[in-house]
Amino acid sequence: MLYHPEIQRLLVEQKVETLRHDARHTVPSAPAREDLSRIALRLCRVGDDAELARLAALEGVEVPAGRFVLAEVDGRLVAALPLAGGEFLADPFVATADLRRLLELRASQVREPGERPARFGLGIVRSLSI
Repeated sequence: MLYHPEIQRLLVEQKVETLRHDARHTVPSAPAREDLSRIALRLCRVGDDAELARLAALEGVEVPAGRFVLAEVDGRLVAALPLAGGEFLADPFVATADLRRLLELRASQVREPGERPARFGLGIVRSLSI
């Protein structure tokens, strides 16, 4: 569409003024928040039985037998992974997706050489779909 040069100039000025106004009144986004939580990965101890039972109850499952690699955030147990393989136990009220990957890595480091985790649940489906 062709406009008279004066009308076109006025439309451009109006558009520039609208953009300037919007830029002045735009709320800046919040800066990324640095997570200062202290994370500890460790093997389970006898004293962890009650906390493992709490995690299992939150997940609605029984505590699997055997040893676990645990993840603590600021001194509180929030996730556990059986060394022999099985269900990942986690507090559903805490973000634990990244902790799961850390626990899987740590479990692979502390297993006996040649020992492989048992495949349960979705692990079988994932291995078949690849």
